[in-house]
Amino acid sequence: MQQLVVGLLVVLCSVYALWSLMPAALRRPLAGWLLRMPGIGQGGPLAGLLRRAAAGPAACGCDGCDAKPAAPARADAAVPIRIHRKSARR
Repeated sequence: MQQLVVGLLVVLCSVYALWSLMPAALRRPLAGWLLRMPGIGQGGPLAGLLRRAAAGPAACGCDGCDAKPAAPARADAAVPIRIHRKSARR
């Protein structure tokens, strides 16, 4: 019984790692194909995740730019400059 549970966990973790590391160009058609499968995408527990993956990128893929519309910038508004220091390599 313990070996069955461990084997199931290894398979699920492998599928998750494969999905996470898969390029978006491959993940999008695979998600569309899985959405058409009965029991998986049609009312299944993963339907929302698959719909988001099949929809494609909205902007840069960070889910932040498209969350709320940006206010139009004024022509005379000051734009701050941000300086990011590199961390020291050891």
